[in-house]
Amino acid sequence: MSASQIPNLNTLRNARGRGRGWGHPGTVSSLPTGSEEDNFAKDKVVQQTDQDASVSRLSAVETGYLDDPFAKYFVSGEGQRRFPIINRGTYVRTKAIDNLVNEFLSKDPAQEKQIVSLGAGSDTRFFRLMSRRPVPHGRGILQRPNVIYHEIDFQANTTQKLHPIKTFSELRGHVGSPVSFSHSTNSSEIYNDDTLHADQYHVHPVDLRNLDPSRPAPHGFNFIDTALPTLIISECCLCYLAPAAADTVVRYFTQHLFPNTTPVGLILYEPIHPNDPFGKVMVSNLAARGIVLQTLKKYGSLEAQAARMKSYGLESTGGASVKDFWDKGVEEKEKERVAGLEMVDEVEEWDLLAGHYCVAWGWRGGPEDNVWEGWKMMAEKLCRN
Repeated sequence: MSASQIPNLNTLRNARGRGRGWGHPGTVSSLPTGSEEDNFAKDKVVQQTDQDASVSRLSAVETGYLDDPFAKYFVSGEGQRRFPIINRGTYVRTKAIDNLVNEFLSKDPAQEKQIVSLGAGSDTRFFRLMSRRPVPHGRGILQRPNVIYHEIDFQANTTQKLHPIKTFSELRGHVGSPVSFSHSTNSSEIYNDDTLHADQYHVHPVDLRNLDPSRPAPHGFNFIDTALPTLIISECCLCYLAPAAADTVVRYFTQHLFPNTTPVGLILYEPIHPNDPFGKVMVSNLAARGIVLQTLKKYGSLEAQAARMKSYGLESTGGASVKDFWDKGVEEKEKERVAGLEMVDEVEEWDLLAGHYCVAWGWRGGPEDNVWEGWKMMAEKLCRN
């Protein structure tokens, strides 16, 4: 699965009845269910969304929305410029999650922390964090963080992720040393490595659906420190699973792998509001590509996402739509800069689209665990009328 942007504001085609396309040029036929071949094909559709995400991220970088010198290394073939509202959506989603990650890491920066990214795909956040130079941020200065970073994804995606890391010194230089590449099932497959272990960076080829408290943990999970304050990220990853399966994955971490004494936070980026007219079109267009967001019906509102967090044992919650992040979470000077990059002439469509995606977050920890203080402040700011 990708940490990607599916649908990331760009899989809609003719969502308002206009002739211009919202999505990618081709579509994938809906897939039948039941057989092993069908399930493999479905997984392949999900895995391939990662390249869509890479192209959208590179488009936002090349247009000036984002500063990410690593995006180009994870795009196969030529890039493709996205529509302005797609670039803006990629920008806002990235900034919203970056802000939450920065708040987590900047509190008590000397304390070692941990991030676990589910369905990370070609996401570049680790490299952006490791290349960071000291810059002002809120109440202090952002330095290269003291963090152990884990990415978990399909074997096919981790294999694809490691190829450019092994190839380009601009990436490998940030991984540090010693670094160990390996193949999870065949040690002789040196050209198809799917596993990476380094001091601060670990890539795990694991199908999240196989995580089960009754089974031994995947071998590489011994590198996960269950005592460190930990942030779990799912960017349009868990929404591909049936609700019960998605819940099982999160509870594997919050209620099995990590003891109750460990501060744990969760960030989710997912679509919402599937039942209004615009949401129905969104769901229909995704289905035409063979993509079914299975958790959308159950967790289709900010209120449902908050209740979901609490069911995982995360007693404090926050959440906002992408639209609210743009309206309330981006400073006016930055909005002016972004608005000057290219003309967004479909303001009503932007409002509709951005209102159908959200970033939700939840956390646990007593008053002495002030690592989540910034998250609480963000929730109060964005929920303020």
